[in-house]
Amino acid sequence: MSLSLREQLLQAGLVTQKQVKKAEQQTRPSPQSKKQREQPDPRVVAAQKAQAEKAARDQELNRKKQEKAERNARWAQIRQLIAEHRIVRSEECELVFNFIDNKAIKRIYVTPTLREQINREVLAIVRCDGKYELVPKEIAERIRERESKAVVNLSVESQSAPVGNDPYADHKVPDDLMW
Repeated sequence: MSLSLREQLLQAGLVTQKQVKKAEQQTRPSPQSKKQREQPDPRVVAAQKAQAEKAARDQELNRKKQEKAERNARWAQIRQLIAEHRIVRSEECELVFNFIDNKAIKRIYVTPTLREQINREVLAIVRCDGKYELVPKEIAERIRERESKAVVNLSVESQSAPVGNDPYADHKVPDDLMW
């Protein structure tokens, strides 16, 4: 019959009974270490939670920075389109063209031909950096693709809500009416 290694070492006198018990205790899992495996250290859990929160904050900051960079790039493209294609108005622009922008009445000085082109929707009014410029309709559509708020909407239907019992609904107001 074969004896276990422990029993063979005891018979040979190479180890004592005390050493055998100590080795058994070291190999047996203690109840305290079992609890530690079940419940992780609260400091480790807190550190992992803080690291996850920091990663989420960093990710959100990176997303906001990227959105801001994209928005700045779009506005730079809009500025470039306006600078290249704007209609240069001379000093002899004496007519005032009033329009509504964000529920406020704004004005721009134009010539009679420019006014006619705006009314026929050949030209459009665009807004950039607090200034209003005239650009061809095709360019305004390209600008609208990048940022819809940059193009001033001049259509009468979208600016005024229709009233149900409007007695003047059949009468059209001329575009060139001077007050």
